[in-house]
Amino acid sequence: MTERSREKKIVELKELGRLCRGDILKMTTIANSGHPGGSMSSIDIFLSVFSMANIDPSTPDDPKRDRVIVSHGHTSPGVYSALARLGFFDIGEVIKGFRHCSSVFEGHVTRGIPGVEWTTGNLGQGLSAGVGMSIASKLTGKNNRVFVLMSDAEQAKGQVAEARRTAAKYGLNNLIVVIDDNNAQISGKAEDIMPVNIRENYVSDGWEIVEIDGHSYDDLVNSISLFLHRQERPVAIIARTTMGKGVSFMEDDVSYHGKPLSMDQCRRALSELRIYDDLDNHANERKLLARTRSPLEVPQQYPRPDAGEAFVYSSDKPVDNRSAFGKALADIGKRNRGKVPMAVIDCDLKPSTKLEEFEKACPESFFQIGVQEHNAAALAGALSTCGVLTFFADFGVFGIDETYNQQRLNDINRTNLKVAVTHVGLDVGEDGKTHHCIDYIGAVRNLPGFRLLVPADPNQTDRMVRYMASTPGNFTIVMGRSKIEPVQRTGGGLFFAEGYEFEYGKVDLLREGSDITLLTCGQVTNNVIKAADELKDKHGINASVIAIPTPLHFEFDEMEDLLYGKILVIEDHHSKSGLASIISIHMVSRGISPSGFENVGVDDYACSGSNEDLYELAGFSANAIMDRVKRILL
Repeated sequence: MTERSREKKIVELKELGRLCRGDILKMTTIANSGHPGGSMSSIDIFLSVFSMANIDPSTPDDPKRDRVIVSHGHTSPGVYSALARLGFFDIGEVIKGFRHCSSVFEGHVTRGIPGVEWTTGNLGQGLSAGVGMSIASKLTGKNNRVFVLMSDAEQAKGQVAEARRTAAKYGLNNLIVVIDDNNAQISGKAEDIMPVNIRENYVSDGWEIVEIDGHSYDDLVNSISLFLHRQERPVAIIARTTMGKGVSFMEDDVSYHGKPLSMDQCRRALSELRIYDDLDNHANERKLLARTRSPLEVPQQYPRPDAGEAFVYSSDKPVDNRSAFGKALADIGKRNRGKVPMAVIDCDLKPSTKLEEFEKACPESFFQIGVQEHNAAALAGALSTCGVLTFFADFGVFGIDETYNQQRLNDINRTNLKVAVTHVGLDVGEDGKTHHCIDYIGAVRNLPGFRLLVPADPNQTDRMVRYMASTPGNFTIVMGRSKIEPVQRTGGGLFFAEGYEFEYGKVDLLREGSDITLLTCGQVTNNVIKAADELKDKHGINASVIAIPTPLHFEFDEMEDLLYGKILVIEDHHSKSGLASIISIHMVSRGISPSGFENVGVDDYACSGSNEDLYELAGFSANAIMDRVKRILL
């Protein structure tokens, strides 16, 4: 940038800053909702970054574009006004529609709006998303720059520290963070609420640091220009700003963090900013908005990997599902190495989640994040939006329960993440109640965009892994810890091998009978089959066994024809939020009333013990299931 062009840009940015401050106040006042104070402290940062990043409003979805993530999503008025003034969309639509149910301009920045890369709101998530996109840039060879714009208050969050360390470990020299350091948050001064030594934290983790005046376009343009052309490691620009900057009665007043101005206050502020007062026009236009909303289209980049041919596990040797997962994943990695960018994210559990074979085959695609699950889950989701086939592997209690908020945000952002969790249910055994993930169905059930896979044996696991790798969208596959025998057909032969193709939503009729129907899924399926076979051989009871490998979505109408007699649901899951509750809803909604309906599930946290002992205590062993069926029928 020449000196002349730099000076011209600064003049333009100053004028845009004035206009944007008026936009911010108008939209929040008209909506009588929003966060004007922080938006006005960040607006000069937004304008500088969006105008200098490689982003073109005419092609906002260009795969080669730079990525800008705004972590403090509540400053959406500032983001929307900056993008509108830079030509991404019409500012009038923003002002009249902000926070209205008919408008895409929601209260927090939303992916799908041109220029917005990541839906944020709950603080502390943006840097992880930026790390994920920075890694994706390296893997795809596009070498995009990634900017993450943050608040000072969220620097207190542990996930931010996790992301800082990860960026330094992987030498992300395409990552630039700009922090709005206004020393203000909703409850008061940031230094009083939770002091954070922002500069030293970044320095100690190996980042390059520069401190500037966040309202000086000279400082902003100079510092950003410098690092666009010379960057050896992650950079943090700490920008000192003032809450409510630009309006005298708002400046440094934390009460305007989340409080809009009244109409009279807004008129005063607009006069001070020398902004035309058209509040009444915008207010009248807002009244005419319909209470309808078209879905917001999100641009997607889906990789197209070669899923390969399934391995077959013979019936003479028990195999744990997690090992089948690891072997299938390594095979997919080998097949696609150098062809399809791929990333596997681990949290210091690779021997247990069976990622070692993948790491050995594709070391450049294996990312060890350590015991930093929140950051790992968030960066994996963001990474998956950039055309990279991304797996996040963990234990159930960590990959689902502990990171529920991060997975929820991934779901909101419509990522393409493949979550693989092992060690679910009481099958985990001796690790005890802190590690028994007994709510995996209930938790994932709350995420509308996720599909859940619960394999019955290693052969089905293999096919599910290949299916989720080659199918767009968010998936979670859950697997137990112990080894199990591959499921066989009545009379012999593998059920999930030759002739079997996994179809999402299809149930598996493993045994056919007319006296009682046993419904199940996952690790306990083998015991249910053994119970059914012995009931027939020893007691003349013919039990149907139906496994439901996709408990969140399945063809109940087709399954209805397979239901005979009383129904018993057996699940290694909390009895009130799993398979039985889903089956009950289907039955009630269709007016189906079986002659009997019972559930064997987990009713409380369990103790430590072998998985066999815990299954016996919970009623999941083959003998316990047989006894339950006999009590029901005899």
